[in-house]
Amino acid sequence: MNCKLHRLHRLALDTVLRHAERAKPRECCGVLVGLEGEVLQAVEARNLVDDPNRFVLDPQDHIDIRRRARAAGLSVVGFYHSHPHSPAQPSETDRAEAAYPGHLHLIVGLSTSEPEVRLFQLADGNFVETPFVTVT
Repeated sequence: MNCKLHRLHRLALDTVLRHAERAKPRECCGVLVGLEGEVLQAVEARNLVDDPNRFVLDPQDHIDIRRRARAAGLSVVGFYHSHPHSPAQPSETDRAEAAYPGHLHLIVGLSTSEPEVRLFQLADGNFVETPFVTVT
C-alpha cells in the first residue's frame, strides 16, 4: 500500500466540513474526486439511513458522481463521512462495510470544539492513516 503524502484541496475540505455541520446530528457522506494522490473535489451524497451513528451512501449518487468525474477526466479517489458524536477514527462498522481497496476515506469527528479531520486508506480490510496536506 502506498502511504505517500496526499494533497487535499481547501475547497474540497471546506465542502466536507460544511456538509458535516449541516447534517448534525446525523452522519453525512460523500465522494472524493480527483487524481492519484490529490483530492480536488468533495461531492455530497445522500445518506439513506436515519440512524445518527451510521451512513449508507446512496448508490445512485455514487454512480452519478463517478460518471461526472469520468466525463471531466477525473476519478473517484475515495469517500468521506462524519462522526458527529465521536472522534475521526474508523468504527468497526466502517471497517466491515468498506469496499474499495486503495481508496481514501476522510473522516470528520465533531465530538470536540474543533472538527477533527483524518485521512485513511483501505488496505487488506483495515484502515491505515495516511498523511495529507491541505492546498489551495
